[in-house]
Amino acid sequence: MGKPTGFLDFQRRGRPGQPPRERVRHWDEFHAPLPEEERREQAARCMECGVPFCQSGVELGGMFTGCPLHNLVPEWNDLVYTGNLGQALARLTKTNSFPEFTGRVCPALCEAACTCGLNGDPVAIRDNELAIIEAGFASGAMAPRPPRVRTGKQVAVVGSGPAGLAAAQQLNRRGHSVTVFERDDRPGGLLMYGIPNMKLEKRVVQRRVELMKAEGVEFRTGCDIGRNLPAQDLLAEYDAVVLCCGAKKPRPLPAAEGIPGAYFAVDFLTAATKALLDGGAPISAAGRDVVIVGGGDTGNDCVGAAIRQGCRSVVQLEMMPRLPDVRAGDNPWPQWPRVCKTDYGQEEAAALFGADPRRYQATVKACRTDGRGALSSVTAVRLEPKEEGGRRVMAEVPGSEEELPCQLLLIAAGFLGPEDYAAEAFGLSRDGRSNVSTAPGGHATGVEKVFAAGDMRRGQSLVVWAIAEGRAAAREVDEYLMGYSGLG
Repeated sequence: MGKPTGFLDFQRRGRPGQPPRERVRHWDEFHAPLPEEERREQAARCMECGVPFCQSGVELGGMFTGCPLHNLVPEWNDLVYTGNLGQALARLTKTNSFPEFTGRVCPALCEAACTCGLNGDPVAIRDNELAIIEAGFASGAMAPRPPRVRTGKQVAVVGSGPAGLAAAQQLNRRGHSVTVFERDDRPGGLLMYGIPNMKLEKRVVQRRVELMKAEGVEFRTGCDIGRNLPAQDLLAEYDAVVLCCGAKKPRPLPAAEGIPGAYFAVDFLTAATKALLDGGAPISAAGRDVVIVGGGDTGNDCVGAAIRQGCRSVVQLEMMPRLPDVRAGDNPWPQWPRVCKTDYGQEEAAALFGADPRRYQATVKACRTDGRGALSSVTAVRLEPKEEGGRRVMAEVPGSEEELPCQLLLIAAGFLGPEDYAAEAFGLSRDGRSNVSTAPGGHATGVEKVFAAGDMRRGQSLVVWAIAEGRAAAREVDEYLMGYSGLG
């Protein structure tokens, strides 16, 4: 490494962010890049550890740690430290199709496995990654790279989220003619409509889509395969079909079914982004008491969006117990740290309303409406762990009901798997979790020339996993079409 003592010489420093009370006034990203010299210092902290767990992408303790893309982290950290950003970009994009996405929204499995994190703060890998790719775009190095030769093979990719975009990019660079079908009005899938703008500005997504168009990828929006476009049309026209339709079937909340004022989180976030891009009325939290069921990243995004819309109050209910602030003894490095994380939305709620919005071991038991049928309050109930049928469940605590004012209820309780109609249109089999079944360790379905990747195959997961899935599926499709593949 360029500076073997860098992890001793420099303290970790992340990108500075605007104070919560300032950033909630807008929907833009609120972290600024570090000056070049400070960024080089952060890269210098990457120690010559010998065994770089950061790029391992392995399962430990039932969870994955290290980068699923096996990014060449020590290599490009060293290149950033020595000022060779062009070479750093080449090494970064060798394994990661979209560092501008993972550098913003990935929970950084690489940092959880960083050797520096064993006895101190891990290297700011994600921020360094983002600095490399943004420097590449700023310098013009991220120019279109259309293939020199076309193979004559036609591939349809259904879904333009991170898995679909990654598959399309790789297959196009191999020389296949790729058409991406998207049911929404803009490409990007969850990158466009599932993640709010202050976390991932939509200009960043559109910038990548335009680059892919310039490289020869065709995008068709408003095409809902299995509804307004028959699956048989794709099977007849294309040599291979890659399904990357996500896992968008939301987990319902029985108490909220049929209640006006209750919405799934994905619908709320989609409406907020569409209103920001096109104008029109969102599902508005303005002047309302908001209750969010779900303590994950999507629930946090709902907190941040509701605050920016001007909610009167916000409460986030989490069914599970609060995680510890530091690693427990049975959760050693380099496992993923099962610790309590306070994200940007919760920071903002605490700054505006004086307290963390989260209430642990709680859910909504009932909803109440006013005389006009509008939601007016919810009944929250406490939960406690209980053994039932040999497994641990969260059960209601009798007499723990509490009435909370609520005119907007957002359900961010996760997803049950892919929506049924796309898989049914192709006649695909499903596994026990309703995901599309594929060959063991692969992406080929039981239907000739049809492949599946991303959340549709593995269930709800991370953007970085979706990219890894898309790249792996592209290699498999390439081998199917050509008999061999040079794709990474």
